[in-house]
Amino acid sequence: MAIEPDPHLSMVRPVTPHTPQGCEECLRLGSPWVHLRLCLTCGHVGCCDSSPLKHARAHAAAASHPIVEPLEEGEEWRWCYVHEALA
Repeated sequence: MAIEPDPHLSMVRPVTPHTPQGCEECLRLGSPWVHLRLCLTCGHVGCCDSSPLKHARAHAAAASHPIVEPLEEGEEWRWCYVHEALA
């Protein structure tokens, strides 16, 4: 049985993080975060689901940009918020 690639991978673009120093919204609000996620469609940097405000998930829903990757060295994976699975 062949595994089909996530159809949202077509939305992945070469991006540069808007705020490599932290979550865009948390930086504005002065809120803490746990891990950072990079939107692979537009470069938005948001905080992960373990963070209090879950900005990466909120951005994915609001902007319809479902694919993210960690913005941390040594981690190489992609997540699709629509399918709740590695992409």
